[in-house]
Amino acid sequence: MKIAIPIFDRFTALDAVGPYEVLSRVPGATVSFLAAERGPKRTETAMLALTADLALDELTDPDIVVVPGGYGTRALAADERILGWLRQAHQTSAWTTSVCTGSLLLAAAGLLDGLEATSHWLALDALAEYGAIPVSRRVVEHPDKRIITAAGVSAGIDMALTLAARIAGDELAQAIQLGIEYDPEPPFDSGLPAKASTAIVELVRNNAGRLA
Repeated sequence: MKIAIPIFDRFTALDAVGPYEVLSRVPGATVSFLAAERGPKRTETAMLALTADLALDELTDPDIVVVPGGYGTRALAADERILGWLRQAHQTSAWTTSVCTGSLLLAAAGLLDGLEATSHWLALDALAEYGAIPVSRRVVEHPDKRIITAAGVSAGIDMALTLAARIAGDELAQAIQLGIEYDPEPPFDSGLPAKASTAIVELVRNNAGRLA
């Protein structure tokens, strides 16, 4: 099973690494990081780089696609290299998925036209501009379209566990969840705009490049 995670400059680390940690544990799976050109791609904080071992044109028929988000998606929303690759890969993929603002790239490629989809809460309006129907849910599945989208950053782990269940069964997905000890108990109940105070919401809005 070939799993492709395209990366790019200014991607969000957990968007890519969270699903990687889950999906790399699926028996028979090979996870590859790829980009328009091989080489290191830095996160939006510039403090971490992951290496794309493959160029996009070296893996055009993945079984699974996971598109991470990050501020770099803005520059790629009109880049036909990645958009064309997504369209081609989706023709034969079993599942095409996204985390956070990775859904903007799926939408820009025309894969979410008229479909409910999710993204980071700060990007839901932008998602609508590309023809999707934005919804505030952590994971949105379209089995008939072979598409799954996840909300912001940490939701990629939830999406990957959902995907693991679809491709390998609930028992294996639960075993992976236990293996990575994913049982979150955050110290604060402020993980959604509806739960956070107005002051915290504005703090994130005003510092989106650093806090989101």
